Amino acid sequence: MASKYKNEASSIYIDGTDVPKNKFNLTNSIQIHELERELIKEAYETFYDELDEDTVFDENYLKSLHKRTFGEIYEWAGVYRDFNMSKGESRFCQGSFVISSSKKIFEELKKDNYLKDYGNKSKEEFAKKLAYFKCEINALHPFCELNGRITRMFFDMIVAFNGYKFIDYSTVTSKHYISCAIECVQFADESGFEEIILNGLKKR
Repeated sequence: MASKYKNEASSIYIDGTDVPKNKFNLTNSIQIHELERELIKEAYETFYDELDEDTVFDENYLKSLHKRTFGEIYEWAGVYRDFNMSKGESRFCQGSFVISSSKKIFEELKKDNYLKDYGNKSKEEFAKKLAYFKCEINALHPFCELNGRITRMFFDMIVAFNGYKFIDYSTVTSKHYISCAIECVQFADESGFEEIILNGLKKR
């Protein structure tokens, strides 16, 4: 199976596969993806249990989600990439600008108090903010791999903090989600994500 990303100055994959080089020397795609699913499931439980008033959804938190979730199998877990990356026609933030771009995004998020004040605001207003920052981090694509799942978990923890269930994506087809992600990266259009999030937001 071919690698799903095109990395211009780095390859984290075992040659000719979509399997990242890993601490267990696994080469089977099914095995590694199953292990990743198990780790993300455990991480959801861990980080949800840790949520409290002192939780800050900043850059360090995003990195900790990635590192603590996947550090058991990948050396590069929690580390920002420094090489260029693209997927299909979508080119993500250039590697040399990932750190500075991330700082700008999280400074903006800080001004919004990391979206910690939306428990009593309208769902529409919350969805709009979530979609905007989800689009920004999606376009940033800061890690070598596993950006999508960590980005979703990051925002799921924010919505959980505000008294919502995790965002429900069950009615969204993979094709539609990918289309919205492409619109976000190529045209800075977060309206597709906004609709998905609005439909998937439900109070606990």
